[in-house]
Amino acid sequence: MKRFLVTYLAPTSVIDDWKKTEPEKRKEAEARMQGEWRRWMSDHTRMFVDKGAGVGKTKCVTAQGTSDTRNAIMLYAIVEAESHEAAAKTFEGHPHLQIPQSSIEVMEIHALSGM
Repeated sequence: MKRFLVTYLAPTSVIDDWKKTEPEKRKEAEARMQGEWRRWMSDHTRMFVDKGAGVGKTKCVTAQGTSDTRNAIMLYAIVEAESHEAAAKTFEGHPHLQIPQSSIEVMEIHALSGM
């Protein structure tokens, strides 16, 4: 089995707009999506090596130093699958994709020799 890094993304502008949504409406929609997410995870639990977690504030480190930044990554996970195509296909229709302009990226993890 091959391993893959899965990142769940949503544009920061979409998240900022969502935070402006009426609290009751937001709470209801989030509860519905969380339920759908839990069902999806339950149906696919065997493929997860690391179910992942949400990610927080981002720091960007360059040759010039470190600075605060934002990116579209909301969560990550590590999964196992027979192929890159099989891993990616599994995420088609995932509840995360209900978020406008969201995406899920699936990247094969390659061991680095000598590291």
